[in-house]
Amino acid sequence: MVVKSFPAVPADPGVTRQVLSESPELMVVSFTFEEGAQGKRHNHPHVQSTYVESGRFRFEIDGETFEIGPGDSFVIPSLAMHGCACLKPGRLIDTFTPRRDDFL
Repeated sequence: MVVKSFPAVPADPGVTRQVLSESPELMVVSFTFEEGAQGKRHNHPHVQSTYVESGRFRFEIDGETFEIGPGDSFVIPSLAMHGCACLKPGRLIDTFTPRRDDFL
């Protein structure tokens, strides 16, 4: 097995993204947010699972809004419109299936 290392890169203002691991079928990505930063509303064909490692976030998925904090997790279905606002600085761990080639 070859272990790859990926750099942290800017994603949105106040947000950095770092691929932690990847294969064609699955990808794990860390997103670090400053307070007030936004994850812009978007959608994609990938199924996404999000785990809150730290911080506090307000998410919107297909018109439903909710707040989450450390230890919370949820799944975003394929093509669902979603975005978030960071209420307290923190880190999200997202898993995508299949891999997000646009992040490589």
